[in-house]
Formats: sequence, structure tokens, C-alpha cells
Amino acid sequence: MSDDHGDHDQHDGDNHADQNQHGDHDQHGDHDQHGDHEHHHHDVDSVAVGIVTVSSSRSLDEDPSGDYLAAAFEGAGHEVAVRELVPDEYDSVQGTVDRLARRKDTDVVVTTGGTGVTPDDVTPEAVSPILSKGLPGFGELFRRRSAEDIGTRTIGSRATAGIAAETPVFCLPGSEHAVRLGVDEVILPEIGHLVGLSRREVTDEDAAAEAESTDSTPPESGDEE
Repeated sequence: MSDDHGDHDQHDGDNHADQNQHGDHDQHGDHDQHGDHEHHHHDVDSVAVGIVTVSSSRSLDEDPSGDYLAAAFEGAGHEVAVRELVPDEYDSVQGTVDRLARRKDTDVVVTTGGTGVTPDDVTPEAVSPILSKGLPGFGELFRRRSAEDIGTRTIGSRATAGIAAETPVFCLPGSEHAVRLGVDEVILPEIGHLVGLSRREVTDEDAAAEAESTDSTPPESGDEE
């Protein structure tokens, strides 16, 4: 087994050496750096989050998962625009997430609770219909990281994410440990990038419309020849 890996490493090393002799590797590196700069052009530094705790037994005064979400975002330089608690009911969850996603002062919505497999866990079912795009990589990465802590039990988690009304929406489990993992290791590192991308088309259209309006403005009478 070790010999096979050694052969593989040696083969890769020879290929990289050939690439360096031809200068191809350095050229591709420059291209990647340029592409990465363009890809992150729309990133935002600070976002406003709407937090929704889904629970029929908790209150906002006794909500450690919601408390951690708020503290984590604020600690990372973001702000909490709104925080609400709703029962484990399909219509309540869907209506609340949809309303917050459409608010002008909210850039991202994060829910906690209702992603398990008990009969009253309905958050994914309630949120999915309002998502215009899914972000399957979020759930995949969350469960992979979670498996390091809880093993195969992670298959019972249905954490999900997507875009609703140009606003990223993340649905996390209700446990504080799961919230810590999801927000610290997955959401916060990418939130500025995702918010910028999800609204890039709208921002670009607004900029183009403003430029077109400026170009079409007739000159003042004193400038006419």
C-alpha cells in the first residue's frame, strides 16, 4: 500500500516539474488569482441577520441556540436585524422566513430548530417552497463536520439552505452544539461572499440603469452648441 502511494506521489511530482519548466503552472496561478479577485468583487463586509427560533416549548428568554447565533454574528462584526420565535407549525415557519427574507434591512435569515425527523419537525418542508435556489453544499458540509462529533447519528439531521428573495436562508438544528458548528465553521466564513453573490444581479442591474439614466440626461441649455 505504501509503495503504491509513493509511486503516485513521484508521478505527480514529475508532472509538476514539467509544468514548471514550461511556465504553465505560474501562468495558471496568475489566472486563478485574477479570477478569484473578480469572483469576490461583490463580497460584503457586514450583514444584518434575521434569527428565527423554531420551537413550541422555548421562549426568547430561554433560547441558548438563538443567543449563540446572535452573539456569533455580532462578534464577527455583523448585526442582528430581527429575532423571532415561532412554533413548530408549517405555516408559521414558512410565513416568518418568507417575510424576513423580503425585508430591506435583512441580508440573511438563519433558523434553528425543526430539522430533525420527529413528526413536528417541519422546517425544511416549510422553507423549501420559498427557495428559488438550493445550496446543497451547506447541508453536505454540515453533516460531514457533524459526523466527526456524533458519528452516524448525523444522518438524522436535515439541515438545509438556499436563496429566497435574493437572501441566503440557513436552517440549522435546535441544539446549541449544532448551531455552534454550523455558524462558526460553515456560515460565517462564507456569509459575506454569499450575500454579495445572491444580490449581484440586482446590484448590477441597478448600476446599469443608473448609468443609462445618466448617459441619457440631456445637456443643459448652456452646453448646447
